Amino acid sequence: KAIVLRVNSPGGSALASEVIWREASLAQKVKPLIVSFGDVAASGGYYIACAADEIVAEANTITGSIGVFGLMFNAEELMTTLGMNTHTVKSNTYADIMNPTRKMTVDERAIIQTGVEEVYDTFISHVAEGRKMEKSAVDAIAQGRVWTGLDAKEIGLVDTIGGLNTSLS
Repeated sequence: KAIVLRVNSPGGSALASEVIWREASLAQKVKPLIVSFGDVAASGGYYIACAADEIVAEANTITGSIGVFGLMFNAEELMTTLGMNTHTVKSNTYADIMNPTRKMTVDERAIIQTGVEEVYDTFISHVAEGRKMEKSAVDAIAQGRVWTGLDAKEIGLVDTIGGLNTSLS
């Protein structure tokens, strides 16, 4: 009669979340999709759920974390300390944009920041569509914040408070 998807995840890869969200969205067009949150449904865990017809969370489920961040590691000083060096051969200006053996340029940082902002925009757009909210309203409660299941229900990120049995009934 319906698909019940149990989510207990702190998140992870934006790409993996997008792939799972797409499959959940396609499934939701065939059968009702009910998502049941366990202890945590944050970031990618919330991302994959926002296409659901109904979201059920425990009162204390860590919910939301609708946000994106990028992290770049710079090992330049470490490599110098270890007496290591690299030589890069590349075919264009940005071929080694994520090279951890040197500092990023201002232009590279801007490119990476734009990518992070695009992923965030996609995330809040999916939430807005799935939760039938204005994108600006999602942005106002998003920005990486986490909520209890009870608070998430109050702000429209969750429909019902309950556990897996509630989702199955």
